[in-house]
Amino acid sequence: MAYTAIDNPELYFQTKTYSGTGSSQSITLDGDENMQPDWLWIKRRDSTANHRTVDSVRGVTEGLNPNQNIVEGTLSDSVTSFDSDGFSLGAGSQGYTNTSGGTFVAWCWKAGTSFSNDASATSVGSIDSSGSTSTTAGFSIVKIDSMPASTTSTFAHNLGVKPNFIIFKSRDLTTNWDVYHSSALPDGERKLYLNDTDAVIDSGFMNDTAPTSSVVSFNPGSSDSNHITYCFAEKQGFSKFGSYTGNGNADGTFIYTGFKPAWIMYKRYDTTDNWYIKDNKRSGTAAGQNFGQMNPNQTQHPSANTTDAENKASAFSMDILSNGFKLRNTDAGINASSGTYVYIAFAEAPFVNSNGVPCNAR
Repeated sequence: MAYTAIDNPELYFQTKTYSGTGSSQSITLDGDENMQPDWLWIKRRDSTANHRTVDSVRGVTEGLNPNQNIVEGTLSDSVTSFDSDGFSLGAGSQGYTNTSGGTFVAWCWKAGTSFSNDASATSVGSIDSSGSTSTTAGFSIVKIDSMPASTTSTFAHNLGVKPNFIIFKSRDLTTNWDVYHSSALPDGERKLYLNDTDAVIDSGFMNDTAPTSSVVSFNPGSSDSNHITYCFAEKQGFSKFGSYTGNGNADGTFIYTGFKPAWIMYKRYDTTDNWYIKDNKRSGTAAGQNFGQMNPNQTQHPSANTTDAENKASAFSMDILSNGFKLRNTDAGINASSGTYVYIAFAEAPFVNSNGVPCNAR
């Protein structure tokens, strides 16, 4: 029996908390194995600030802000390099990444294998694409240049299986971050915005066509555009992209993932609400208690769509378990009666590893 595709999730995803210095510094990840990130998402914890994301495909100086619809901007002295086991920061953070005295969290994903698809030569897709992929982890960063306006193009994602979760962003146009999620928006005719609270939106942005094992369909709208996309395919014991229905009860819904979660992002999609994020590195129910040590976890990171500082509140309580998570509150943002939610989760450890050894409970 295959219990998991990945025994050590730290090779492909890690969370790192750190303090800013206002001067150049190198940040080393905490895992037992070295991991050089390809996608880095940073948020200041103790104060309001924009989120900041960079990746190895666009280049480490080319930033986008997940909470804003703005175009890509160059900061040569913010994130300065992806390192063999972490990343380096310069002094010019704009408050996003390295302010002296500030506290920060960085979410780090590994892809790692470069690819380039010439659509005319391979007959895969109608437009060229390039990027970095890990088929093992089911993660691909895909860059598409000169996507034609008002036309549905198809591009190769290089995962070899159908993606379950895709984030699209124009690099050179003021547009929202479009989100496809296979559990709630399976046919490609509806979407969510990562930078907004909107409920699900009827849209032909994927030409009402779900992605396949080789290509993604996408229409950029009324202007030509250069795009970046982050594509994820579910991997047993490592990642899960699902949905759930709330019960409005403090003895809330249990969501099975097949692993102990390290990172969870969730959003109510039948009405307006934020994208909330939890991880396994920030404090739990009491000062000094780690997320991995104590339930319920009440730390709620500022949502992906806001600049808010981190807060801790019982309204966002959940138990993080060896095989999933269980809601422990009645807040409408996480567990409204009959409310419908999407979630994205990555593993700290599989429920059972490939040798049949179970994960420890919390």
